[in-house]
Amino acid sequence: MRERNESQEAVPAAPHGPVPSRDRVARSILDHGPSSAADLADRLGITQAAVRRHLDALLAAGLVTAREQKVYGHRGRGRPAKVFALTDSGRDAFYQAYDQLAADALRFLAEAAGGGEAGRQALAAFARSRLAKDADRYRAEIAEAAQPGESTPTEALAGALSGDGYAATVRRAPLGEQLCQHHCPVAHIAEQFPQFCEAETEVFSQLLGTHVQRLATIAHGDGVCTTFVPAPAVPPSAATTEVSGRNPA
Repeated sequence: MRERNESQEAVPAAPHGPVPSRDRVARSILDHGPSSAADLADRLGITQAAVRRHLDALLAAGLVTAREQKVYGHRGRGRPAKVFALTDSGRDAFYQAYDQLAADALRFLAEAAGGGEAGRQALAAFARSRLAKDADRYRAEIAEAAQPGESTPTEALAGALSGDGYAATVRRAPLGEQLCQHHCPVAHIAEQFPQFCEAETEVFSQLLGTHVQRLATIAHGDGVCTTFVPAPAVPPSAATTEVSGRNPA
């Protein structure tokens, strides 16, 4: 396990007893992704002034960083709100011992399966099994939330993922959409075992009923996990509606 510097000690790896408000602020950002002071205050039930004091301390310790909130579409007057995200040091301060335990268990699983390709297949099977229950729940939420003219299946999936702490959003893109996950709860494990990212991509494809393409991942050092979802193909019948009943030239 890597040694932690003094600034990382501001957020305990496994607190006992009541959790200090500053650690609750950091944990809320970890669970929900980049957040504004207002978001944190609502989530934690404390004042924005108190949140800002804790954020100032976390900024000084190098555990969080601030940036302007991205606004898609029309932006009103005034300066954009700031959002606060954990730095690499901030992420590393949480549950490093548990990450190491999980990594050791997965290596043992791969070796017990025979190592090599057999070990990789065992890890892939575990990753798929782990995501199966989430996939069933996401499928139900997509069916309920995705309504014609209101939200797309990708937007419904983003909402379900955000409920699990992935801080997911959807951006319009040429020929489709981009599903963006601003936080990954298993990033440290996925760095060592890419089968988790691969299994997640497979699940997205199954849930959305189309081949999707993973463009970037937090586990590989990118700032956001980004998945391209192509727009549904136009049925041939729809494309020929306008000429229906006309004699060929």
